[in-house]
Amino acid sequence: MSLAKSEERNSKGEGSSKIESRNRNRSQTVGRCLFDGQPATGFAFRVSGFLRASAIRNSSFKARAGLTLFSRLLVLITWLWGGGFCRADRVDDAAARAVGYLVAQQDRTGAFTDKEHSGVNEVAMTALGMMAIASVGHQPIDRTREGEALRRAIDLLAKPDALGRDRDGYLGVRDGSRMYGHGIATLALTEMLGMGMDKQQDRMVRERCQKAIELILRSQRVKKFDKKFEGGWRYSPDSGDADLSITVWQVMALRSAKNAGFTVPKEAIDFAVAYLKRSYDQKPDKFGRYTRPVGACAYQPGAPAKYATAAAGLLALQVCGHYEAPETAGSTAWLHEHPVSLDDKWFFYGTYYYSQGMQKRGGEFAARAKQRTEQLLLANQQDDGSWIGHDTQEYSAGRIYCTALGLLSLSVKYHFLPIYQH
Repeated sequence: MSLAKSEERNSKGEGSSKIESRNRNRSQTVGRCLFDGQPATGFAFRVSGFLRASAIRNSSFKARAGLTLFSRLLVLITWLWGGGFCRADRVDDAAARAVGYLVAQQDRTGAFTDKEHSGVNEVAMTALGMMAIASVGHQPIDRTREGEALRRAIDLLAKPDALGRDRDGYLGVRDGSRMYGHGIATLALTEMLGMGMDKQQDRMVRERCQKAIELILRSQRVKKFDKKFEGGWRYSPDSGDADLSITVWQVMALRSAKNAGFTVPKEAIDFAVAYLKRSYDQKPDKFGRYTRPVGACAYQPGAPAKYATAAAGLLALQVCGHYEAPETAGSTAWLHEHPVSLDDKWFFYGTYYYSQGMQKRGGEFAARAKQRTEQLLLANQQDDGSWIGHDTQEYSAGRIYCTALGLLSLSVKYHFLPIYQH
C-alpha cells in the first residue's frame, strides 16, 4: 500500500481529543470520562478526532484554536451527559506521575535533563520528553504547568542554534545526537503542529520542520558503500551505510510530516521500505514467498533479529502503509512468540515500538501486548514517577530517556498523538 493510501486510511482512524480529569491534590491524574461505566470514546472521540485531523492540516492559528475550544466543549457536554462520572485507572495514575517527573526535570533553557546526564543529548531527550507529555493529552496551548513546559521545549528545539551549527536543518548536530536526535526531534516537532501553538511559534516550527525534512531526504540519497544499505540512514547525513534503528526514526518523522501536510515523495518511502525488507531475517524465494511464516527485522541486513529491532521494523512497515505485508505478519508472529522481558536489551526503546505496532495489529496481539507492557511498566515505576533502565545501555541513557519511552508506551491507549492513530 502506498503512503498516499496510508494517509487516507490514517485520516479515517479513531481520533484523538483531550479528555482528562485533573486532581490537584495528587500529581494530576489523567482521568477517563465514562458513560454508564464505559469510556465515553464513541461520539466525542470520533468528532474531536476529526477536529484534530483538520487542525493538523490547517495552518491558521485561529482555526486551530477554535477547533480546540469546540472539541473541549464537546467533551464537556458528553461528560455532563454521562453524569459527570470520571475515574482513573492504574495506567492513568502512572502516566500522571511520569508527566510530573518529566516536568520537574526541565531546566531553565527548556531542556528535559536529569541531574546525572545534564546537557547530554539534550535535543533528543527534550524531543522524547515533549512527545511523552503530549501523548497523554497535554497541549502547548494549555495554561498549565504542563502546557508551559511544552511551549518552552518547542522553543528550544525550534529556535536556530546560537552558533549557527544547524542552519542547514540538521537538528542533531547541536548536542551530538546526530541523525538519532535529528529524526526524534523532527518527529516531535511535526507531532506538535496543530496543537494550538501561537502564530509565531507555529511559523518557526514549520520552517524548522521543512529544513529538517529536506535534510532527511537528502541524506537518504547519499551514495552507499553497498547496495544493501540503499534507502536507509545512519549516524550522519553523509553516511555511506545504514542501520535499522536510525532508519526507523527518519521513517517515523517522514510519516508524521506527511500527516502534518508536508510534501514527502512516494519514492522516498518506497526506498525506505525496500531497506526495511532487506533487513528482514529471511530471504524470499524466486516467487517472493517466505518458507517460514515467522521472521523479523535485524539491526542491519544479514544480522539476527532481536526484540528491539523486531518491534521497530514492525512499526516502520506499518507507518509506511504495509499493514498486511508478509514481513509485517511475520514480525507480529515473532514478537508474539518471544514474550517481552525487562531483561531484553534496549527494553524501553523496543517497547515504544512494540506497544504501537501490536496495537495496530489489533485483536489478541494488541490485548496481549497491552497487558504485558502495562504489567512490566507499572511494577517497575519508581516512587518519583520515573523509570530506570535495567541493561547497561539504557541505564546509561538516563531517566529522562527511560521515562519518556515508558510513558509513550503506556499512552498508546489514548491515541492523542497523530502518529498513534490508524
